[in-house]
Amino acid sequence: MTAKTHLVNKSELRIIPAIDIINGKCVRLTKGDYTTQKIYRDNPLDVAKEFEDNGIKYLHLVDLDGAKSKHIVNYHILNEIATKTNLSVDFGGGIKSDEDIRIAFDNGAVQVTVGSVAAQNPEWFLHWLNLYGSDKIILGADSLHRKIATQGWQEQQETDVVDFISDYAQKGVTYVICTDISKDGMLAGPNTALYREILEKTNVKLIASGGISSIDDLIALQETGCEGAIIGKAIYEGKITLKELSAFITD
Repeated sequence: MTAKTHLVNKSELRIIPAIDIINGKCVRLTKGDYTTQKIYRDNPLDVAKEFEDNGIKYLHLVDLDGAKSKHIVNYHILNEIATKTNLSVDFGGGIKSDEDIRIAFDNGAVQVTVGSVAAQNPEWFLHWLNLYGSDKIILGADSLHRKIATQGWQEQQETDVVDFISDYAQKGVTYVICTDISKDGMLAGPNTALYREILEKTNVKLIASGGISSIDDLIALQETGCEGAIIGKAIYEGKITLKELSAFITD
């Protein structure tokens, strides 16, 4: 059976390219390690416009400077992309305070991804969830060997990622971005087994992140039941072309 036949009969998988920002440039890391930084483009807006020109509707924008600094840094890039494209942007990295989250929404974020605060200050996260609504706040559930990682993946907790997501699902979370850090930037395929387990135990709208390297990976995530897929390095390294993604979306 061809990929196209698969896609016709499956629910839509949202395609969400990622732009990660360090020093105003579009970069990628491997397994979240800042020492592996590779600069792909100098102007994130140009990248966002290319995505839009190829039929992309969504963007995952990550402020890696903010994640490391523990406060939002690259909000001006968010504003530029939000005002100069029609992309629906979810923004993460450095969201640690009421002021950070206000800045993100004021500068054009449609959704905000919160991970570290959710792990370290649940009451604060739940306050934001109730204040802005479950359609605006995405739970960031990033893990290494199933254990939740925080602070730009620089710190690790003992909490199991599936338990973490299940607990918040019961408290009203709708959207979850789950990254298997061991897969991130490796171009070796996503952790579909983990995503399947999450979807068997919760009813969240699950966005898969980490390891996606081919259209076949996207089909597998679609068949697993994921609501969306974040794609980063595979695009920048030419493993998946924007033309292929455009055809996937069209189908």
